[in-house]
Amino acid sequence: MIIKNAKRVLEIECRAIEDLIGTIGDSFKRAVEIILNSSGKVVVTGMGKSGIICKKIASTLASTGTPAIFLHPAEAAHGDLGMIVRNDIVIAISHSGESAELLNILPVIKRMGIKLICITGNAKSTLAKFGDVVLIVNVKMEACPMGLAPTASTTATLALGDALAISLLHERNFNEEDFALFHPGGSLGKSLLLTVGNLMHSGADVPKVNQDTLVKDALFEITSKRFGATCVLDERNKLVGIITDGDLRRALEKDINSLLNKKARDIMTKNPKVISKEALAGKALNEMEKYSITTLFVCDEDKNVEGIVHVHDLLKQGVV
Repeated sequence: MIIKNAKRVLEIECRAIEDLIGTIGDSFKRAVEIILNSSGKVVVTGMGKSGIICKKIASTLASTGTPAIFLHPAEAAHGDLGMIVRNDIVIAISHSGESAELLNILPVIKRMGIKLICITGNAKSTLAKFGDVVLIVNVKMEACPMGLAPTASTTATLALGDALAISLLHERNFNEEDFALFHPGGSLGKSLLLTVGNLMHSGADVPKVNQDTLVKDALFEITSKRFGATCVLDERNKLVGIITDGDLRRALEKDINSLLNKKARDIMTKNPKVISKEALAGKALNEMEKYSITTLFVCDEDKNVEGIVHVHDLLKQGVV
């Protein structure tokens, strides 16, 4: 019975969202246009469970390029209406459309000349009569068997809020770099804000040998610098190859007797993958995953080695 009830809830809420798809039309487009044409922020307000949904909608709007805040209607009536200023847009949410605390503040909002977008399940409600644009979320039934606890209606309202936020995102050409600016503490922010130059090791920390260096000396360089690799330079100090732990193991399997007296040029991998210091850290991680490598040497356009970045450097900074 537990599993049956859980599936029933999900089926009801799924249908509520599916039914919402057919309602998206001119009113939704107008709501998006009103927000786009405003120079102010979006103020999302609602009571109870609707208020919780309002907080999520405001948060999603704010993180996707549309400045937004949540306003508690009861607190608004006691001074917090001062949060609303000219050119703001208000999104008021009430499934019944008759929430007393919300209706209390609507006359003041209208008197201020603020555009009002209403989201309700009742097109004939008092809330709907106040709206410049009305978006109807009319679910056939709640998942609550008594029809009392807001369930399907709040899920559908949340989905509609997401549709608004993402529609605005597209219209604003909001991209990953923009998103990262609002999420500097997250892994996405780090992958899109940190550059290779911020993370790379440079100077004496970079393992380097020339083409004529004996393999035994190259092995010492790899071991002492602890990156599992060394770059190989030509007579002009330009990058021509790389020797990794894997290269050493493979060469050892082929010729164990004379390996240490061979030269770096004999076992190096030519034309290794490199990256610029201006590249984003996320790109470095993608390159490592794509080619199944753990290090990248950082070079300029002329193949001058400027540093090295290891996958551990990326992971320590939370670039995932």
